[in-house]
Amino acid sequence: MREIPGAPPPSLGELTRAQDRLSFIYLERCVVHRESNAITATDERGTVHIPAASLGTLLLGPGSRVSHQAMVLLAESGSTAVWVGEQGVRYYAHGRGLSQSSRLLDAQAALVTNQSARLRVARSMYAMRFPQEEGIESLTMQQLRGREGARVKRIYRMHAERTGVRWERRQYNVEDFASGSVVNQALSAANTSLYGVVHAVIVALGCSPGLGFVHTGHERSFVYDIADLYKSEITIPAAFNVAADESLHDDIPAATRHAVRDSLRDGRLLVRCVKDVRTLLLPEEDVDDDAIWTSNVVNIWDGADRVVEGGQNYEVDW
Repeated sequence: MREIPGAPPPSLGELTRAQDRLSFIYLERCVVHRESNAITATDERGTVHIPAASLGTLLLGPGSRVSHQAMVLLAESGSTAVWVGEQGVRYYAHGRGLSQSSRLLDAQAALVTNQSARLRVARSMYAMRFPQEEGIESLTMQQLRGREGARVKRIYRMHAERTGVRWERRQYNVEDFASGSVVNQALSAANTSLYGVVHAVIVALGCSPGLGFVHTGHERSFVYDIADLYKSEITIPAAFNVAADESLHDDIPAATRHAVRDSLRDGRLLVRCVKDVRTLLLPEEDVDDDAIWTSNVVNIWDGADRVVEGGQNYEVDW
């Protein structure tokens, strides 16, 4: 058989453990290629080598061009590529997920299709948003929504007082962006930016963006669920800051995206988002368990909770 050209893929033993990887690297305005078992990023300043086996997710921003061989190496190394906007804001497309196991996806599907389990996860999400409040574990969805609505109103008022921006209520028209007030335009742009980052994390983990617990019926329902955990810390203050600075009003969407981008530069949100998703879907298990990422076993469902090994012939003489 003809030998396949190029460097051989790394063996499983050569791949870095998931918790020791560089979770996310963002590149823009460069050419992404491959040299042996390293990803290279080249621009006018030179070339940087990134060990593919130590990489979780490669975020490809504006002006980036990626070669076929670079994508092959990412796939062989259990990494993924996600095409995003500047500094990770706005999500466009993604390659294969980082996880080789469907463990998180299986858990997500099982939880969202069981009413009591779904309510339990929804309560956990609300508890992450207001951890100082008690009694959340006994509230209905209607009560949770009411408490969340009151919390968000308080946050809006607080930032309006902080920045001096006039605030009435959250109002926007998806068909007419410019019809909203300055602060409402900034809030819409900021939230869209956050959705892009969260979407990139979710697909990198191998989860379904459409299987939400609080939100439902949309292809990004789970994205909206997770993004809501961080709006009070990231998008709301960024939007009010932009609205308070009249020099930024010529291009509110761009100014807001830059503000959100600057708040994400340290990368802590990405790490936190990964941990939150895993904790919500696998609350009783070690969220740093390598099996979530590296299991590459294909089984066949055998009814109930049973599975049998795949790749076998199970012919039975009748």
